[in-house]
Amino acid sequence: MKLRRSLLALCTAAAAAAALTALPFAASAQANYKPEYKMSLVVGTAFPWGKGGEIWANLVKERTQGRINIKLYPGVSLIQGDQTREFSALRQGVIDMAIGSTINWSPQVKQLNLFSMPFLMPDYAAIDALTQGEVGKDIFKTLEKAGVVPLAWGENGYREITNSKRPIRTPDDLKGLKIRVVGSPLFADTFTALGANPTQMSWADAQPAFASGAVDGQENPMSIFTAAKLQNVGQKNVTMWGYVADPLVFVVNKEVWESWTPADQAIVRQAAIDAGKQEIVIARKGLVEPGQPLLKDIEALGVNVVKLSPEQREAFVKATRPVYNKWKPTVGADLVAKAEKAIAARAK
Repeated sequence: MKLRRSLLALCTAAAAAAALTALPFAASAQANYKPEYKMSLVVGTAFPWGKGGEIWANLVKERTQGRINIKLYPGVSLIQGDQTREFSALRQGVIDMAIGSTINWSPQVKQLNLFSMPFLMPDYAAIDALTQGEVGKDIFKTLEKAGVVPLAWGENGYREITNSKRPIRTPDDLKGLKIRVVGSPLFADTFTALGANPTQMSWADAQPAFASGAVDGQENPMSIFTAAKLQNVGQKNVTMWGYVADPLVFVVNKEVWESWTPADQAIVRQAAIDAGKQEIVIARKGLVEPGQPLLKDIEALGVNVVKLSPEQREAFVKATRPVYNKWKPTVGADLVAKAEKAIAARAK
């Protein structure tokens, strides 16, 4: 009996010692945590993209019980509004985390140009076939090699063309129009092939340019159109052509990621996945339901909405095919072929 009590006492003492040893380790790990982590976003929480950032930050704070606090910096304000510098700043540690556009990051990671290949993805099932399949995994491996930690996919949506001059139904209707584009050579090539005058500028600069008439049009998801009230700056003509879509990537700076405990890493990753799923639903709202109610709301604002027939859309496909073929080697012929195969096999 005495032996059993002695053994029990020894086990209890050992367990207490182990617990005391673990406590300083956990405390020291969390002592390296920043009081606040900076999340870069191009837009604010009025947009689905920004809402995704807000959801992610709130989930992380709740699930880590306040150990990880995230502050949103919309308008890419951490890098003076230059969205094309976001990926480099993230890799350098100027930014702790971001929900980034595959378009904005494509100058640094050429494989991300895949999603900007004109008319590659004909529907939402095609986007999902890429981001949720082997292509998405390949892209994440590429981003990891580039020095960041990708966690989940979100979505900015299909980019539709708008302008202040006239309805666009054929490639000829684009001729001579000054169209604001992001800082991607692929976008410049695409609009040049269509006879337009592509003009690179930040989103902050673009809206005053629409209002003054210095720029005729732009291309963006319809959620951006409604949140930014682009009909109030002359954008009275919308053409639903679905020429490219813009998946978003939830990413953390590598050093920040490695400073967190494995348990908190798992929490942040799952929060990103959950936030990404919610954000995609928000981004597609009004466009995937029967009758596309979002477009009816836009028409009610006095905007002319053109929906291309398959034959009309095919004319744009043919006009931009040389651009598609030109960029295939840059993106990676094998990656493009894998994407085409995944889209062909998708469940519609």
